[in-house]
Amino acid sequence: MEYYTWVLTFHIVALMSWMAMLFYLPRLFVYHVENINKKEYVEIVKIQEYKIYKYIGMPAMWATILSGSTMLILNPILLDFNINPWMYAKLTALIFLIAYSFSLEKYRKELENDTCKKSGKFFRMYNEFPTMLAILIVGYVITKTFSILFTLIIVLLFVYISYVIMKPKKEKKI
Repeated sequence: MEYYTWVLTFHIVALMSWMAMLFYLPRLFVYHVENINKKEYVEIVKIQEYKIYKYIGMPAMWATILSGSTMLILNPILLDFNINPWMYAKLTALIFLIAYSFSLEKYRKELENDTCKKSGKFFRMYNEFPTMLAILIVGYVITKTFSILFTLIIVLLFVYISYVIMKPKKEKKI
């Protein structure tokens, strides 16, 4: 346990770096698809997309996973479901966050190859997913509880936000 707080510190810093990529890369995707006719601009954005994913996001994700796993090894009581059911909710949200990370690479490659058919509106909506997961994870960790009501409220809020982002805009009558 002597090293636990150092591992926790590293875990939090790695998570912050990973989340920076998760929040910013879909925003780059928005700029990419909404400026597709500006070739020089798109080429610069492609470089940014590649570098933030490969040099920041993926190393930070693996550092987060490895440091989190180390904390579980150092403090195995965290995995006792009878004492810490919230940890299983956190780990479930983490699985979705990891899947989301890999989905960003799929979209990045499609954009790099000019085969992506998604809109800027889609990527604006898609960008909300890691925020929802981060709120859930932080809520579980801070409160050390799993609340179905809290989870449902957060998920429904983000479903509503996604709906608002994706719904067609009404044209103004003049």
